[in-house]
Amino acid sequence: MKPSITVVSLGPGDPQLLTLQAAEALRKSRHLILRTAQHRAVTWLDEQQIAYTDMDALYDQYEDFDEMHAEMARRLWAEAARGAVTFAVIDAASDGAVQALRTSIPEDGKMTVLPGVTMADSCLALLPPRFAHDGRVRILPATAAVDAAPDPATPLLITEMWSRALSSDIKLKLSEYYGDEAEVVIFPSSVKINRKPIILPLMEIDRQHTYDHTVCLYVPATGLRERDRYCFDDLLRVMHTLRQQCPWDGGQTHESLRKYLIEEAYEAVGAIDEDDMDHLADELGDVLLQIAFHADIGQSYGEFTISDVTTAIVRKMIYRHAHIFGNVHCDTAEEVTASWEKLKKIEKGLTTQASVLADVSAGLPALMRAAKVQKKAAQVGFDWDDAIGALPKIHEEADEVLEELKAGRDPGEELGDLLFSVVNVARLAEQEPELLLKSATEKFIKRFTAMENLIISDGKSLEGLTLAEMDVYWNMVKAAQKMQ
Repeated sequence: MKPSITVVSLGPGDPQLLTLQAAEALRKSRHLILRTAQHRAVTWLDEQQIAYTDMDALYDQYEDFDEMHAEMARRLWAEAARGAVTFAVIDAASDGAVQALRTSIPEDGKMTVLPGVTMADSCLALLPPRFAHDGRVRILPATAAVDAAPDPATPLLITEMWSRALSSDIKLKLSEYYGDEAEVVIFPSSVKINRKPIILPLMEIDRQHTYDHTVCLYVPATGLRERDRYCFDDLLRVMHTLRQQCPWDGGQTHESLRKYLIEEAYEAVGAIDEDDMDHLADELGDVLLQIAFHADIGQSYGEFTISDVTTAIVRKMIYRHAHIFGNVHCDTAEEVTASWEKLKKIEKGLTTQASVLADVSAGLPALMRAAKVQKKAAQVGFDWDDAIGALPKIHEEADEVLEELKAGRDPGEELGDLLFSVVNVARLAEQEPELLLKSATEKFIKRFTAMENLIISDGKSLEGLTLAEMDVYWNMVKAAQKMQ
């Protein structure tokens, strides 16, 4: 005998909401199992003299609902192996046990789901008029709502708020974006009586008398100006509005924004250097704004959308982390890096090491690009063993610069070679040349400021001193700073 299970939706409570198809299936059932007997349709079953059993005992045995649903599915298929089973739930569309049944159908098994009146149908029909919506409503079971990404611009209906603890978790989640005083609609338990919606502040949703699988919550959409917290979708909406209505934003192009993208990235790095996390969050927001800006421009010209941006990076991360998402094995960070580089070459069709070097973006700052190119060359052994071995090259290049200067020729090319050699030594010494130069510049500003202050304190001015005289003060500051 092939295992067969028919799933019937009992509806949100009132037996009158049973569909004719569901009622007929219940009457003809030879082995009816209820997910829970805590439902008003049970009265109708008793009146019709329809025998049934229930799975209520499992609620006391399991704290984890996923584990409970898996056990329900296991038992149901075991029963179905002995004869056809009818499984009755409140709402087959969202029931976790039904999902577990779907994912565990035996090879010769059959599962039929009969549609019915959903919890969402019932609640949305009872909404007070002033909570009217345009039909776009996000519907989530409470266990999913706790971890779901926020979208305050879309009305939200949360079903199956079966415990005070769960409703408290939901309150904390929603309060971050909606605020404690936001008006919401709670739909009390419909296990015993027809329910009537209650309008109350969000902060009171975990202060109700009864919680069970029929309790639901409706949260209306809220506008941007009504909130203090915002999500990624809010940023996209704001950016789109600005490009439509603001003359400056609407006139920007990828090219005109190029400098801002670079500036914002550097300002974020500056916040990291300052170890100021509030500042970093603010600066990362500016970087994210640039991404949203370019995505909206791209969409307006049919070039790409923000979905293309997120798809590209997620696809890249999955592909290049084959040790996580594929069948590559890596135990160390070094093995991960080697795997990444190998997959990157395959992905980009880089067949020679020269093509790998050329692939390093020309848009990077010069010092950073030089270091990356050198690292790529080192992958095939074209490198010094260490910084000490590379150091004489600096002296060699410096001599060539001196030669060009003495001959009265343009030293530009040799100066470039000198800088490239310095980057090599810095890289082999495991230092970031970009950060080294930044630090040296800051040190110079600090020393120059201290030197000028010392000169002024002596009643003198920079303009009245020779370089040799200024150098005396410079060395005094340098010595004092080294002693600190």
